[in-house]
Amino acid sequence: MASSVTDLLIGKLVTILENEGTAIAGVRDEVDKIKEEFLSMKAFLKDAEANKPKTEGEQLWVGRIRDLAHDVEDIVDEFLYHMYGQKQSGGRLSRGLHKTIRAPSDLWFRHKIAKKLQKITQMIKDIPGRNQRYGVGLTGGATTFEDSQKPGQNQAEYSFSIMEEELVGIEGKKQILMGWLMDEEQHQTVISVVGMGGSGKTTLAAKTFNNERVQRHFNCYAWITVSETYVTEDLFRSLIKELHKSTKEDIPLDLNAMNRTDLRDILVNFLESKRYLIVLDDVWNIEVWKEVRIALHDKGLGSRIILTTRKEDIASYFGVKGHVHHIQPLKMYEAWELFSRKAFSSNHNKACPSELESLAWELVEKCEGLPLAIVALGGVMSSKKSPYEWHRVLKSINWHLNNNSLLGPVKTLLLLSYNDLPSQLKHCFLYCSLLPEDYLIRRKRLIKLWIAEGFVEHANGVTPEEVAGGYLLELCFRSMLQVAMRNGAGRPKKVKMHDLLRELALSISEKEKFGLVYDGRQVMEEITTRRLSIHTTSDGGEIKSGPGMSNIRSLLVFATFVSSLSFTNELLSRFKLLRTLDLEDVQIDKLPDAVVYLFNLRYLNLRGCSLIKELPESIGRLRNLQFLDIRDTRIESLPQGITKLLNLRHLIMYRSGGNDLEFKFSSGTKAPSNICQLLKLQCLITIESDGDTIRLMGNLTELTTLGISNLKETDEIDLWVSINKLTLLQALELMASNEEEYLPVKAECPPLPHLQRLYLTGRLQKVVPWFSSLHSLTYLQLHWSRLEDDVLPHIEELLNLTQLYLINAYVGEELCFLRGFVKLVTLLFRNFCSLKKITIQKGAMPNLRDLYVDSCMELKAVPLGLENLSNLQSLNVEEVPMEIINPIRKGGADRKNVQHIPEIRHVFQQSSKWFYENLS
Repeated sequence: MASSVTDLLIGKLVTILENEGTAIAGVRDEVDKIKEEFLSMKAFLKDAEANKPKTEGEQLWVGRIRDLAHDVEDIVDEFLYHMYGQKQSGGRLSRGLHKTIRAPSDLWFRHKIAKKLQKITQMIKDIPGRNQRYGVGLTGGATTFEDSQKPGQNQAEYSFSIMEEELVGIEGKKQILMGWLMDEEQHQTVISVVGMGGSGKTTLAAKTFNNERVQRHFNCYAWITVSETYVTEDLFRSLIKELHKSTKEDIPLDLNAMNRTDLRDILVNFLESKRYLIVLDDVWNIEVWKEVRIALHDKGLGSRIILTTRKEDIASYFGVKGHVHHIQPLKMYEAWELFSRKAFSSNHNKACPSELESLAWELVEKCEGLPLAIVALGGVMSSKKSPYEWHRVLKSINWHLNNNSLLGPVKTLLLLSYNDLPSQLKHCFLYCSLLPEDYLIRRKRLIKLWIAEGFVEHANGVTPEEVAGGYLLELCFRSMLQVAMRNGAGRPKKVKMHDLLRELALSISEKEKFGLVYDGRQVMEEITTRRLSIHTTSDGGEIKSGPGMSNIRSLLVFATFVSSLSFTNELLSRFKLLRTLDLEDVQIDKLPDAVVYLFNLRYLNLRGCSLIKELPESIGRLRNLQFLDIRDTRIESLPQGITKLLNLRHLIMYRSGGNDLEFKFSSGTKAPSNICQLLKLQCLITIESDGDTIRLMGNLTELTTLGISNLKETDEIDLWVSINKLTLLQALELMASNEEEYLPVKAECPPLPHLQRLYLTGRLQKVVPWFSSLHSLTYLQLHWSRLEDDVLPHIEELLNLTQLYLINAYVGEELCFLRGFVKLVTLLFRNFCSLKKITIQKGAMPNLRDLYVDSCMELKAVPLGLENLSNLQSLNVEEVPMEIINPIRKGGADRKNVQHIPEIRHVFQQSSKWFYENLS
């Protein structure tokens, strides 16, 4: 972590040297010197992380460098705060806010800062000498192949020797793998088993590999553990030895003296006419496969290769025929059975005592279906008999994970995944632990926080949002984050952390002074961390100040009941160098005045702060602000000061209200027309059309997401002239001023090659002719269009369309899906007042999974042709005539048409009450 902290600092110093110009006159030389010192130190720190400091002296040395990097960041931020923040402020409040860093003159202050930097530079230079005097240095040298294999090898040995009582839920998975191993396919096949550390990949592979039927099916077989670091020659030697053992043949002599070519030739010759089974366990790098496969020729004899990995991208890469088996967590009843076998092994029938049952269930839930964790935790609890002892463990899982030897294997496996992360991904991963347990976080929110924190590397030709999106995918591919929800394009929409990974990350965060979670249980003593996440408060919603608050760069508040009284100007003045402030859903009624003096602020999230009615005019002081989210507040118009936020990249400001059975289910926000001078804006949703706003919108050429409300038919020319300039648009929302106003979309549409999401709210005189040209479109919503013509023929050939939402979009009586919609996954009909019949022809919508029919009271039958939708997983009908439901009930005349659908839900209202009925 120390090297990644210095990476961040070096990037920051380079940016300051390049961009601040005369502002740092007087300290430029010192900033440059300290940057060079940290650049020189980077290589040593990376070695330190690779060799994992073992002695107290080594750990102290690495920690000291991290602390010095933080000190430099504090000094530089304080300097810039003084140079910019103080000049922008005035009055009694601002004098109070800045009293801790005031100086008689800029010259004196520059001298003071320069002296501080000189002192730190000298301290850095003194470190090598001090280390030499006291014999502190990085030990160990090069890591051998045998050393690198040990953690994975130990796990493999454990998996081979695991007792039957520790196997639950594995038989069905083993049968799937055995089927792939012994099917009729004669070409070489690769079978990938993928899942997070401790999920049972190696155990499943071992039990399959050791099956007698499997081994008899092949002429020879071998198991090798690869692990993080490997030497190709050593892998070849291990393969040769294991293959010869399986056939009881003599192992060739002098293997250790052979080079790679000789070893490869031995393997190729030995496997020439054999059907082989090879297991590559714990693969971390795709290069392993590339190097090993040159010795594993496909002779059409039915050979198989099993590969276990934590990385999704490795599991999916091969270039040969293959299967991917994703290890799923154990179901709750399976997890309970496995836990009971370990924790209550001495009890009759391995039954849980009634007084421990609720605590036992909580512990099992903590493991989230992870077999290794369940077995290990069951072993810990087997010696604890009283509810008091169980409660203590439940409340101190983090401590036990770090200090209980029985949980050592769990920590080791989880740490392997963490240590394999590149430095920038380590920051991003640790940041996720600051969120509450089991919290589902939106991908876009997380990405913005990472960017605001400075975690995202600069890449030419790629936006920070795209780079950060790649980071998130990488963490998901590595099974470090779990995808909880996907959008229509298949990208993660919400993610979460496994509880035990989160506990590990929290432990690392506190140790590395990365971040701290306050949950009301601990005393808020001196804070030395850089980030503070408040999950609850101890005294009626009040957040108390504490020493060290000025170190905080990120403040996240999840205690939504916190009152405005907590966010006093005195409190916020202590966070003077804050970069991110996230108050989503916190019920404060006013933005504290002190916020506008947070010169360093990059990210301000007020989403869901439903009592806030306005932003102050002085919001323009936040010259570094990049992300502002005021969605679902009571703010109806923005102050003129918003136009001074020249670094703003994302402005989200629409208000949800009512439901989408109504025309106006969301509203835009008024903004000054010169908001269009904020040329860095990428996301602007939803702005209310007013004055020259539409005409000037074309200036915002960086926009990828745009929402406009209050549109009138007379806006047509200005609207499309502006949109023609927005060549990067990926999402567009257009809302008419009222339900009788026609949307201005008759004009020929300019090319929108990147447009993926389109939301149209308002009347359409006829079907928009340019729908069929939107080849990248994945999501289309037509709301209150009230078309007289059938829209389906115009969009059926959109090859990438996955989601289609039609709400009061058509006033005709029949709709027929004749063909096309090849990628459509989700389809919704809502509030069709005249629709009597929906027909789905065979071949249309072959991949549809979810179908919703809601508030269509004139329908005479459920959609005809449901039997043609072989991939349909759920049918949801709500507020439809009861007579169309009866035929699809069990025993009904049309039941045969829906019996292949796993989930059929019916929601209806009766006597002013809502009822849910499962028709599956």
